[in-house]
Amino acid sequence: MKRIVVFGIFDGVHDGHRDLFRQARELGDELIVIVGRDGITEKLKGKRPKYSEDERVEMLKREPLVDDAILGDSELSAYTVLVQCHPDVVCLGYDQQALEEDLREWMVERDKQIKLYR
Repeated sequence: MKRIVVFGIFDGVHDGHRDLFRQARELGDELIVIVGRDGITEKLKGKRPKYSEDERVEMLKREPLVDDAILGDSELSAYTVLVQCHPDVVCLGYDQQALEEDLREWMVERDKQIKLYR
């Protein structure tokens, strides 16, 4: 079984998110959504999300294409959540260039082999 992971804040799920989920599901069998923590969201976007991290997780768990939604790390670039869920693929959104660079560096430092798709 091929496990796919996507990262995001997901402060309300819209059709763009659903399209990302659809494209990600085409790459594997199981889709796990990693939801950005409130503190990380504030650092990245300069404001608190409309919905709490727990509310966002619950919203995503109700999405038909999502097998599971979990909270991300409370520290940027830690990626312990990736170690825990062992994905085969990380599917990135169009606006996640910085995340892609950070993930590539993290994988090189730890000799991890995870495919990245944009």
